[in-house]
Amino acid sequence: MRITTRSALLVCLLAPLLAACGPVVTRDSYRDKNMDFAAIQTVGVMPFQNLSRDTLAAERVRDVFINRLLSTGAVYVVPVGEVARAVARAEIQSPITPAPDDVIRLAGLLKAHAIITGAVQEYGEARSGVTSANVISVSVQMLEGQTGRIVWTASSTKGGVNFLDRLFGGGGRPMEGVTRDAVNDLIAKLFE
Repeated sequence: MRITTRSALLVCLLAPLLAACGPVVTRDSYRDKNMDFAAIQTVGVMPFQNLSRDTLAAERVRDVFINRLLSTGAVYVVPVGEVARAVARAEIQSPITPAPDDVIRLAGLLKAHAIITGAVQEYGEARSGVTSANVISVSVQMLEGQTGRIVWTASSTKGGVNFLDRLFGGGGRPMEGVTRDAVNDLIAKLFE
């Protein structure tokens, strides 16, 4: 009886610890089933909205996103300067969150099949007690160039303080690696 009680107590104590070791997996994405994504060959990536404390976070994440998207070879991404000129020419008041009419006008000027917008919610150091680690949370959406409607959206959160960081200390992974992981997750969701 004593061994059974000890075993049960040990299982009760270790179960939450073991559950904390595993990654939390969520599927935060939407894909329009009526959209032919193979027809999208050219995209324009708008400036990302920055909701984090780091003033350069949106630009950094956008650059990584564009580079990764280009590296797939699946689509051509209109250069950032051309997108900025088209936004000015179309007199779009809010390039971070364009209206459907703005998307249609901008896609016509860029000769793009789709426009991608995004937002960086969190970027930088997260603390838990005395331990800190880098974390990023970003969401993107693709708007069809002919209608301005949302055809795909996804979000990803990577990094943060995990169980091993709390147990042994440490500063987590570098921001560059955490950002790359989040962007790779978004690109994988786009092409799934």
